[in-house]
Amino acid sequence: MKSTVDRRNKIIQKIQSEGSVRVDELSEEFDVSTVTIRNDLDFFEQKGLIDRTYGGALLRNNVYNDPSIEEKKKINAEEKKRIGEYAAGMISDGESVILDSGSTTREIALRIKDKKNITVMTNALNIGLELAGASGGVEVMMTGGVLRDKSYSLVGPEAERNMKHYYFDTLFLGVDGMDFEHGLTTSNPLEAQLNCVMVERANRVIAVTDSSKFDRHSFSFICDLEPINMIITDDKISAEFEEKFKKRDIEVVKV
Repeated sequence: MKSTVDRRNKIIQKIQSEGSVRVDELSEEFDVSTVTIRNDLDFFEQKGLIDRTYGGALLRNNVYNDPSIEEKKKINAEEKKRIGEYAAGMISDGESVILDSGSTTREIALRIKDKKNITVMTNALNIGLELAGASGGVEVMMTGGVLRDKSYSLVGPEAERNMKHYYFDTLFLGVDGMDFEHGLTTSNPLEAQLNCVMVERANRVIAVTDSSKFDRHSFSFICDLEPINMIITDDKISAEFEEKFKKRDIEVVKV
């Protein structure tokens, strides 16, 4: 099962990177039968991630690609700064928070260095480094785990075990996709599993995302919309989406 998950993770990353793949080329690259590859592609098609073509597959237009953290920083940068500023203002002295990895959550970290007596748990190396130079009022905890070099994030069983030792006031969660059919999603299965544990260990869950992430989904499921208490986003969210969130008792803050 592990090899299947690993292969499928690499295949979907290849599709996201290149836009399309061929069955015969994947069969040769991963040293498995064409039947196995077709089963993999059938799995992705059922998830709504790809469209099958003769001899291969294409990435669907509404599926989120997975750029590096450096690339993400440049996408909707101003919106992310406003979201980060508002979210940072919600953190009270004495609070314990989780900052998920991501370019938007990094904007939060940049703005909480002067907080007093707060504890921050994060799985992001870059966020940990940003807060390492903060005043003595910020205690930084790292999840540990295996490094994803593309995102600077730590994932895996060790990170999940460490997270389960604690309870937190608030989780600020970044996502790659959010819609009403698939819930919250991200590109990497191990990241999604850790995010799921984060949701379980937080009293309040706040999704921080620019509006480009709505009505799209990625490969790995994090959770349904039910655990989300609030969404902080930009003012480009559609009225239809905003109303649907509110009907589910999810507060929407536009900045």
